[in-house]
Amino acid sequence: MRGFATNAIHAGQEPDPHTGAVITPIHPSSTYAQDGVGGLRAGGYEYSRSANPTRTALQECLAALEGGRHGIVFGSGMGATDVLMRVLLRPGDHVVIPHDAYGGTFRIVDKVLAPWDVQYTPVDLGDIGALRAALRPNTRLIWCETPTNPLLGIADIAAVADVARGTNARMVVDNTFASPYLQAPLALGADVVLHSTTKYVGGHSDMIGGALVTSDDALAEELRFTQNATGSVPGPFDAWLALRGAKTLALRMERHSDNAERIVELLAGHRAVDRVYYPGLPAHPGHEVAAKQMRRFGGMVSFTAAGGREAALRICERTEIFILAESLGGVESLIEHPAAMTHLSVADSTLAVPDSLVRLSVGIEDVEDLLDDLRSALDAAVAAT
Repeated sequence: MRGFATNAIHAGQEPDPHTGAVITPIHPSSTYAQDGVGGLRAGGYEYSRSANPTRTALQECLAALEGGRHGIVFGSGMGATDVLMRVLLRPGDHVVIPHDAYGGTFRIVDKVLAPWDVQYTPVDLGDIGALRAALRPNTRLIWCETPTNPLLGIADIAAVADVARGTNARMVVDNTFASPYLQAPLALGADVVLHSTTKYVGGHSDMIGGALVTSDDALAEELRFTQNATGSVPGPFDAWLALRGAKTLALRMERHSDNAERIVELLAGHRAVDRVYYPGLPAHPGHEVAAKQMRRFGGMVSFTAAGGREAALRICERTEIFILAESLGGVESLIEHPAAMTHLSVADSTLAVPDSLVRLSVGIEDVEDLLDDLRSALDAAVAAT
């Protein structure tokens, strides 16, 4: 069996048979010549909404990285979420979501699906007893994020999957924060893994995409059919950018993790910080589970500012290398205020995040520069109080 980095560089990416090119070509064609009426050529391509060679290469690569049989890529992470929920849920069904789910996931469940009589219950998936209590006879989906966005909560994937196996529910893991390099949910019992490939897989903040990976043949066929019917596909250039990004995923995740650990040390000892959320901390309630199911603890860090909302905003506005921006997982470091930015959609709901919360996507810059930049912003917040 090939290793992760070898698959990232080679899976689905054989040299071009016609030219010998070692890099997968970008195939911009929207349509393909057929051998006859209703007769496809050997490659099986007819129209790029249905299939595209560049997209196929990315799908095979991601399936290999996640240890699944089928990879299906989409125009965005939310496009992947939408198609998956269309396939798995019907009016009258019930879904369990994390009590601190990503704002976009909550929005599609609460604002798009709930009006069609899809019911949902937010649950702390780190509490298996609470999960069992939330299940209903009509529960068809357990939606798991681990680590969660933005509070970095941890769920025991194997334990949640074990609960799902005793029901009629499928278990999906949003693996965006961890990436395929740090965590392998299918091997732990998940039915489907979801990614926003915009984030760590692409890794350069220059494309938008999403992906689903599964080993369930029948489910994969349903997902492909629905994707083709609804048209939620990525363009070939975005697929190529994600494929290029995946090649260095292992290297980048190691550097992201190295840098994040140093940032956490700074935050944990600074008086501008009230609490640090990072599964690598021994005091984190999910630390032991994360250590068991993750290779390392990743590049995402959140903390609450001791001076409340105003201090949090002040910190976000004072950094220079950490760029004030949404998204995550790129080579550059980002800082944001979730309550006013990425998680504004959960304001005034049970999933609302603290006003004092700051989220960092720690990049791969020289860590001493990142430490100096963040320390300066934290010191300024203290001085202003």
